[in-house]
Amino acid sequence: MTDPYKVLGISHNASEEEIKAAYRALAKKYHPDSVRDNPLSDLAQEKMAEINQAYDTIMALRKNGGGGSAGYHDIRQMIMHNRLTDAEQLLNGIPASGRDAEWYYLKGSVLYKKGFLENAYSHYQQACNMDPSNNEYRQALNMMNNNRRGYNAPYRTTGGQQGCSSCDVCSGLICADCCCECMGGDLIACC
Repeated sequence: MTDPYKVLGISHNASEEEIKAAYRALAKKYHPDSVRDNPLSDLAQEKMAEINQAYDTIMALRKNGGGGSAGYHDIRQMIMHNRLTDAEQLLNGIPASGRDAEWYYLKGSVLYKKGFLENAYSHYQQACNMDPSNNEYRQALNMMNNNRRGYNAPYRTTGGQQGCSSCDVCSGLICADCCCECMGGDLIACC
């Protein structure tokens, strides 16, 4: 789903009255009754469905203090399916006053998947600070802590599996190249 605010043609900071006004204007324009005899009535029905979904999503997000189970469920699904831009747009559309621990956790998850590890870490920290008893938030923060400590370890555990970092691989190749050169060849010839 695209950003529901864009579908309605409003900003993320729009008031509830502005949201309803935009919805009504679009619903009037694309309602099946108003385009019944139009050859583009099928497209209008699709557009109306998109408008309804956008309005319902925005209202659910706002009704539940920003996200709530309904809005956050959709965002979790987007993150799980790597629709990170869509998830981030929905999260960014939640007013700052409605951002709860779940919001910080989900935003941290988006940032983590995008590779912004320090920002993800701070969002996970905030989620844990706001809801210290939530095990899901705590596990995410602990994973980040373990990864941060593991940067300097030569052989570390990642996700329950042992493995080498990319630095270890490069170091190994450099050593192999040196050994090959000492024996009169180069790495390519030796391999």
